Amino acid sequence: MGESKTLLRVNELRTYFDIEGQQAWAANGVSFEVREGEFLGIVGESGSGKSVTALSIMRLIPDPPGHIDSGSVIFDGRDLLGLPIEEMRKIRGREIAMIFQEPMTSLNPVFTIGRQVTESVILHENLGKSDAEERAVKVLTQVGIPDAKKRLKDYPHQFSGGMRQRVMIAMALICQPKLLIADEPTTALDVTIQAQILELMKDLQDQRGGNATILITHDLAVVAETCDRVIVMYGGRIQESASASALFKKPLHPYTKGLMGSIPHENERGQTLYAIPGNVPSIMDFPAGCRFCTRCEDVHDRCREEEPDLIEVERGREVRCHLFDEAEGAKT
Repeated sequence: MGESKTLLRVNELRTYFDIEGQQAWAANGVSFEVREGEFLGIVGESGSGKSVTALSIMRLIPDPPGHIDSGSVIFDGRDLLGLPIEEMRKIRGREIAMIFQEPMTSLNPVFTIGRQVTESVILHENLGKSDAEERAVKVLTQVGIPDAKKRLKDYPHQFSGGMRQRVMIAMALICQPKLLIADEPTTALDVTIQAQILELMKDLQDQRGGNATILITHDLAVVAETCDRVIVMYGGRIQESASASALFKKPLHPYTKGLMGSIPHENERGQTLYAIPGNVPSIMDFPAGCRFCTRCEDVHDRCREEEPDLIEVERGREVRCHLFDEAEGAKT
């Protein structure tokens, strides 16, 4: 993919939660860019800071107990963190849309699908009810809802899990946003429906041209099928970033290697899958040095005492690990 315009630039984003009088940093110094036409994957285990980063971009962190402490989120030339809340509401849904986790609970059970899908386009584009419903039928059909006009009158409980997820995608796309953030869009769906949803998202990304998608997931197999570039998060920080092809060909960070090792392979049937030792540390109790040092098989004394910087080891590729400290272009 050639050079393209930067649509979103996140710089040193820091978000914490007040927990029992302490500040628990869920996203700590997160920086990355999303270019027009790009499909970016953000991966990591639960508790790594993926969803908090996305919610911070949308300014949907519940405050209190959460608080975006510092940093900037430049979208299409504007710093979203500095906008009045009313201006931010105009951007949500229209220019940046988000597919939230758990379609079973994200839809309001007391409103029809039609009302929920048309709400955004009525608000942002001042369409009348009939025009909004016409747009809703079009987008619901696009995401694979059969007999969409009739189903506008149905309620969420009348849809299967896969169909509810398609409705969530339709709600996010109805205003044709420049940036789509999909947070675990295939969680709890069976393999067949998951494949359909991923294929749908790829097709829609191609159709939208210069628009971009951020896919948040813990599933590297999903990333391999869909993404151009990948960010690996752990402990509220970016640990590695690279093109998808480079990352899967040769992961550098020990954490990335561990995630890769946990993927089943066809030629390894009957073998025990690799599991990263230990558990993700509590947000209240990160180690003093490298966030991954308590689980890393390559750990040494310096790792326990000093957190490594995120360094650029080659063009477009960064890693946060003392094994690569000698590389040029270190970043704080």
